[in-house]
Amino acid sequence: MPVIRRAEPSDALRLAELAELTFRHTFEAANTPEDLRLHCATHYSEAIQAREVSDPQMATLVGEHDGQLVGFAQLRWGRPPHCIKAERPAEIQRLYVREAWHGKGVAQDLMSASIALAQASHADEVWLGVWEHNSRAIAFYRKWGFAEAGEHVFPVGTDPQRDIIMSRVLGAR
Repeated sequence: MPVIRRAEPSDALRLAELAELTFRHTFEAANTPEDLRLHCATHYSEAIQAREVSDPQMATLVGEHDGQLVGFAQLRWGRPPHCIKAERPAEIQRLYVREAWHGKGVAQDLMSASIALAQASHADEVWLGVWEHNSRAIAFYRKWGFAEAGEHVFPVGTDPQRDIIMSRVLGAR
C-alpha cells in the first residue's frame, strides 16, 4: 500500500508529471487538445509545483509506492468563494490518483490525510470544486460527507466550465 506523506521540493518534477497525467486522463475526452495543453502548461510545470510545495498557504500530500508517486492531494488556505461561510476554511484544491491505482484505497487515504491536516490547522470547514460532469468524483465526495454549496467557473484553457462547490463542516473527531 502506498505511503502518504508531505511532498518535498525534490518531488516537484514527478509531481508535475503526475498532475498532468491524471488531469489529462480525467478530462481529455471532454476537452480540446489545445485547451488541455494550455491548462497543463499553466498549472502543472515543475516550477509551478516547486512553488506550490514551498508555499506556506498550501500543503501537498503524495501517495508513494516503490518510489513512484501514485496519487496526490493539495490543500490551500485562503479566500474561499462567497458560498463558503466558514471562519477558517481549507480548500482541497486537487485530489488525483493514477488510473492503475483507482479502487485500491489511495483516494480514501489521501482524503483522510487531507481532512486530518485541515483539522490540525484548525479549519472549521473544507471545500472543493468538482466538474459538474465528473459523477465518479461527486459520488466519492458525497461518501465523505461533502454537500453542494454553490458553483464557480473553472477555466480549462480557454473553455470556462462549471464546477460544483462542495463543502463539509469539520468538527471534533
